[in-house]
Amino acid sequence: MVAVQTNDYKKIIAKPFAPNLGAEIHEVDLSKTISDEQFEEIHHAFLQYQVLFFKGQRVIPPEIHVEFGKRFGELHTHPAAPTMKGHPEVFEIHATKNSKIANGEFWHSDVSCDEEPPLGTMLQIHILPDCGGDTMFNNMYSAYEALSQPIKNMISDLTALHSSEHIYKGRYADRGQKDTDIDCPEAIHPIVRTHPETGKKGLFVNRTFTTRINELSEDESNILLELLFQQGEHINHQIRFRWSKNDMAFWDNRCCMHRAIWDYWPEERKGRRVTIKGDKPA
Repeated sequence: MVAVQTNDYKKIIAKPFAPNLGAEIHEVDLSKTISDEQFEEIHHAFLQYQVLFFKGQRVIPPEIHVEFGKRFGELHTHPAAPTMKGHPEVFEIHATKNSKIANGEFWHSDVSCDEEPPLGTMLQIHILPDCGGDTMFNNMYSAYEALSQPIKNMISDLTALHSSEHIYKGRYADRGQKDTDIDCPEAIHPIVRTHPETGKKGLFVNRTFTTRINELSEDESNILLELLFQQGEHINHQIRFRWSKNDMAFWDNRCCMHRAIWDYWPEERKGRRVTIKGDKPA
């Protein structure tokens, strides 16, 4: 599918957030079922901009949130995190003064440790601190494109291990989740991923889950991974989004990473997210 240009949108307003990625979406009420025409334009914008910020929203009822997510595909269930009572497809994000961690503190692509990592994630924030709590996103297409040709040649056929036990063990204990009740998947993925819908190449490694390049020695792997992590996290490929109450962000895990900034302790931040299943990276 080829993304349409901004001025071709008729049922939504898509305002570019920054030159490198992202768009604000207006004239869409996600608290109700949207039309097929709006859905098609949102899908186009998603592929064009990689992350969409839906502004001026009301609280999205969980069942409508789930319905909207399912229009993009079957929904993903997190292997370790507790889910919303009565809505197992909904993952509640919540950090308070008593939290030991906050979700997404380090650069990552959601659950990249799965054999079929998620396509995308839809997060609406309902409770915000007075300031802070921003989320950063980055463009893994441009991170790959900015590499020198010798490095591109080197990594073209390399694969990496994505692990989760070091992340998920004990992570949600304060929310009643026991280690005996969680899964800790791991998977091997190509370092350079071709997006299944746009056909574009991007880096597919992240500091949270990627632990080893399989074809290299441990020392070689550590050195090259650090180079690739820094490339993906470089400021040239980043944006920083400041939330307003009830904003919803929808990001493409196949071609961008994100990082939630926990700079608001002891204040509270809470929201709900729905995640869409993806396919095996190619």
